[in-house]
Amino acid sequence: MKDRNLIDKKYKWNLEDIYKSWNEWQLDLKKVEELMKEVPKYKGQIKDSSEKFVELNNLTEKISRIIDKLYLYPYMLKDLDSTDETASIKMQEIEMLFGKFAVEIAWLDPEILEIPIETMKEWIEKNPELKVREFPLMELYRLKSHLLDEGKEKLLSYYSQFMASSSDIYGELSISDIKWNKVKLSTGEEVEVTNGLYSKILSTNRNQEDRRLAFEALYNSYNNSKNTFAAIYRAIVQRNVATTRARNYKSSLDKALENKNVPREVFLSLMESTIENSAPLRRYMELRKKALKLKEYHYYDNSINIIDYDKVFEYDKAKEIVLNSVKPLGDEYQEKMKKAISEGWLDVFETPNKRSGAYSVNIYDVHPYMLLNYQETMDDVFTLAHELGHTMHSILSSENQPYPIADYTIFVAEVASTFNERLLLDYMLENSNDALEKIALLEQALSNIVGTFFIQTLFATYEYEAHKLVEEDRAITADILSDLMEDLFKKYFGDTVLIDELQKIIWARIPHFFNSPFYVYQYSTSFAASAKLYSDLKNPKISEEARERYLTLLKSGGNNHPMEQLKLAGVDLSQKESFDAVAKEFNRLIDIFEEELKKAGVI
Repeated sequence: MKDRNLIDKKYKWNLEDIYKSWNEWQLDLKKVEELMKEVPKYKGQIKDSSEKFVELNNLTEKISRIIDKLYLYPYMLKDLDSTDETASIKMQEIEMLFGKFAVEIAWLDPEILEIPIETMKEWIEKNPELKVREFPLMELYRLKSHLLDEGKEKLLSYYSQFMASSSDIYGELSISDIKWNKVKLSTGEEVEVTNGLYSKILSTNRNQEDRRLAFEALYNSYNNSKNTFAAIYRAIVQRNVATTRARNYKSSLDKALENKNVPREVFLSLMESTIENSAPLRRYMELRKKALKLKEYHYYDNSINIIDYDKVFEYDKAKEIVLNSVKPLGDEYQEKMKKAISEGWLDVFETPNKRSGAYSVNIYDVHPYMLLNYQETMDDVFTLAHELGHTMHSILSSENQPYPIADYTIFVAEVASTFNERLLLDYMLENSNDALEKIALLEQALSNIVGTFFIQTLFATYEYEAHKLVEEDRAITADILSDLMEDLFKKYFGDTVLIDELQKIIWARIPHFFNSPFYVYQYSTSFAASAKLYSDLKNPKISEEARERYLTLLKSGGNNHPMEQLKLAGVDLSQKESFDAVAKEFNRLIDIFEEELKKAGVI
């Protein structure tokens, strides 16, 4: 880890673009509190007056845009330092304000739905300010059966802050209070195994015993609190199931899908396809075991390159590589990315108490911010390309869509990120004269399919099965969750991977399970979608048309249902063949990879 105070500011977030001080934040807080007091005055007035309805919509948008900044400022500061007491206090302040406001506006959606849909359509056609809100307004009518009456909505709103507390507790336990273990590596170096360092050891240390030590050190950090993690997850699943039942959904899965109008069959086809097509996955594991000359192959052996390729990619060089790789998307896209990687938009390096992993978050009235924990590996270069994909999606959506429909759904969110990874892979392959580097890059492509498609679908299946436990009034304990995970790993990998006892607790270290239930399946659907879109871009006969369709998708924000947005771009995920195609491509790449390994004398 680096000392945050010693890192050049060009590698750190400039949060002054949001607020220059807590005093500015406090002024906005007071401002939004005053604006919120105006909303209840419209109660009973919007049913018969399009003018009043327009006024109310403009007011709530103004509040929402300020809230985006008020919430994300302390949220991001806390991600930089989970022990930041001031940020924690401010986070609680804004969450309490959200809770109070939710109670104050519990009447709003039920009253809107008292307006006949035909009347609403007339208002929309006559008022440009409502026209830009047409899609979300019509969605409200589509989901009408899941909205409760005013009294019940108000009652549920009292619990909004409490309902988020389980995720907050997970964050404190997994970041602020977690105790990392130290190990002594074969080099004699003693290191503290954090999430970031663990990833680096697994991807660069060729000594299997060192990888085992790092694995046991990290997973024991979670295992020591496994019962607490299980209790937190049980509370989260119980919350999800309770909300599902309160809002008249058939299941937690239906609730997750129906809000985006995604057919249940898409999720079920994805699960079915990956299990049916697990043979290439097992073939790849056997190939890796043979090439690495291992007697036993463990899951912690999955990240190490087969050939001895530990090239260091300095961050500034990585930026240049990623920027060059997006040239096929045109000069305008490339110029916008130059701005995206400029000073103050990225927080690059791992520092004490910083949130693990990586993400991109957009503030409509400011700009996107990206968090990394960059360790100079090839994988980190691909992570940079991935997050910049999200950021470019946000930039293009914000520039081309008004605030009410600028946010794209999670279902399409991972298309841009995985598309960028494909661009990067091709660029690096085309510009490498190093036979070993090409093998490493092919391995990166195969690893992406394993991690983004197969593993995320495995995780999605785990969530589906865990929620069914509560829906069927069955118990959840740490051992039950671990057994569930072990069973899924065996279904996917068979006996090609030795599943260590500690490996079963992987569920405790996946933040998405605790923070964003039913998120991870969308990595897989997006990966399948971007594969088709990328294939079209590389087809000389339709490349220009394909590029425009793709950029139109990125510019469309949330102006339609995600399945429809993808269809307009040329992808139909309602067809199971879309998922089967990923496995076929995986098998094709394994053939090429195996041949390259033979040429290099590795196998």
